[in-house]
Amino acid sequence: MAFMDMMLGFGILGLFFGLAIFAISIFALVFWILMLVDCAKRKFKQESEQIIWILVIALTGIIGALIYYFVVKSKSKK
Repeated sequence: MAFMDMMLGFGILGLFFGLAIFAISIFALVFWILMLVDCAKRKFKQESEQIIWILVIALTGIIGALIYYFVVKSKSKK
């Protein structure tokens, strides 16, 4: 019986980690979309700068969105 209880514990732990990974993935997707939309709506000094940022965000995924957030978006809040 102890073996079955132990396996049930691993199952619950696996379910918890699976749900955590799912939630993080959804958050990352929403963040990526928000940064892409922000970049598309933002007015840049040069149009080529906007195109480059859109390509960076679209092609590099969450890494590009994070770079955009810290380089462009956080500067505009100041």
